[in-house]
Amino acid sequence: MQYLKSLAHPDEMVALLKLSYQRSGSTFAPVPLTGSENLRTCYDFLNKTSRSFAFVIQELGPELRDAICVFYLVLRGLDTIEDDTTVSADIRVPLLHSFHEKLYQPGWNYNGCGVADEKALLCNFDKVIDVFLSLPRPYQTIIQDITRRMSAGMADFIATKEVVSIKDWDLYCHYVAGLVGIGLSRLFAASALEDQWFADAQDISNSMGLFLQKTNIIRDYLEDINEKRIFWPREIWSKYASSLADFKEAKYSREALSCINDLITNALTHIPDCLDYMARLQDKRIFNFCAIPQAMAIATLALCYDNHDVFTGVVKIRRGQSAKIICDIGSLGMQGLYMHFLQGADAIAAKIRPDDPNAARTRALVEKIQAMCRPHVQAAAIQPFGVGDVVAVAALAASSAYLVQRHKGRVFAKL
Repeated sequence: MQYLKSLAHPDEMVALLKLSYQRSGSTFAPVPLTGSENLRTCYDFLNKTSRSFAFVIQELGPELRDAICVFYLVLRGLDTIEDDTTVSADIRVPLLHSFHEKLYQPGWNYNGCGVADEKALLCNFDKVIDVFLSLPRPYQTIIQDITRRMSAGMADFIATKEVVSIKDWDLYCHYVAGLVGIGLSRLFAASALEDQWFADAQDISNSMGLFLQKTNIIRDYLEDINEKRIFWPREIWSKYASSLADFKEAKYSREALSCINDLITNALTHIPDCLDYMARLQDKRIFNFCAIPQAMAIATLALCYDNHDVFTGVVKIRRGQSAKIICDIGSLGMQGLYMHFLQGADAIAAKIRPDDPNAARTRALVEKIQAMCRPHVQAAAIQPFGVGDVVAVAALAASSAYLVQRHKGRVFAKL
């Protein structure tokens, strides 16, 4: 269905087909052909536990790929313990506080939390530890430090159970995502692929994580509320309803839209930092790794803005949009990133209702983003789709029939 939705967008069809041929039908992180069995197991778990991360890790070179794969799996294990509310806090909190110490305990694993692939990851965590201990010592130090800080923050929020203020929201997002951004920046610097400036760029790195995490929290309203998880800050949603669950009801649709627009406006405040951060990156592979998720986040916020579907179902950008972002960033670099942020800002601007309580604030932020991006976007990058491109789509679509049949629908499944 997502593939069919892109038929009305020929430029997305070109990107989908181009990407499918380039990747030979696979969007997973490649399992190493050489190296230890435990390293191959780590990549297998990466592919099973994160489609999005498994995809963007392909953008990294060998200097960082294994370290960031392990970094992700360590934090995924931590997140699995935090999320499993079927296990008593009396068990989870001490485990969170000591989790960073387990990284230096060969053979350690745990079978008390999680389900499916996440549970299997913890049950086989000794294999992750083995690969962690094979990493260069500077990488180990960074990963353990971020794990320690994140686990302490998660434990604090298990105790408080609710995100009350906007300050709380920022702090929670810092613990679960901002610290990831800080850790990645330190790894980039430690690899010598990026300037040492990144090692100390905590605030701007934090913004990178907060923008992604807030986008996920906003988009995942229905899933979280159905699971009795509350990540929307009371300070914002209580302006529009007496209960966060009220937004699922049709009679509160107007209030629901005002609330989500308020939250999106808050998330937009991080974009100037994000653009500044990515403009400083020098390594092409690191840039792609960072930029692709950020561009998908602004596209997601543009789709969610003033969209009541967030409260009734799953809202995702088209796979064709994802493919277009990947292709544009890969070929145009920072110009492609500016182009997609400008498109997202333009889309939000077109949907701002004069009677929305946050209209003026949203418009001011959108105009700031537009002013940052527009000077860097050449007209050629956003030209209308031409007849020649339509012919190209037709040719690619005809030749892709074999590819789609060969991979039995999996060609675009992971975008």
